[in-house]
Amino acid sequence: MSAITAEELARRTCVPCRGDTPPLTSEEIALLLPAAPGWQVDGEGHLRKRFRFTDFATALAYVNRLGAMAEEQDHHPNLALSWGRVEVRIWTHAINGLSENDFIFAAKANALA
Repeated sequence: MSAITAEELARRTCVPCRGDTPPLTSEEIALLLPAAPGWQVDGEGHLRKRFRFTDFATALAYVNRLGAMAEEQDHHPNLALSWGRVEVRIWTHAINGLSENDFIFAAKANALA
């Protein structure tokens, strides 16, 4: 796997992941993370980012756009909505780890913001 840009990643489509697909290695994650600016790998091995907005209505509108994209990609994040803030956490449940789909989703989420 070689380095990729955020734009290239955002153009990709999530593909269904089977339970026997291995999670990304730390080296693969390190190559993909720069293409998802602002995202971090948390202590649970999930991708996480907090998006900030000017008010609740704008944050809610983002959640609605994000939800539509998640349905389109069949890849669903955990979301926390509060006034002016949306926290997004994503990982591939089938493998209990990170896959390329998570980084595709992150790049698409950034593009929607």
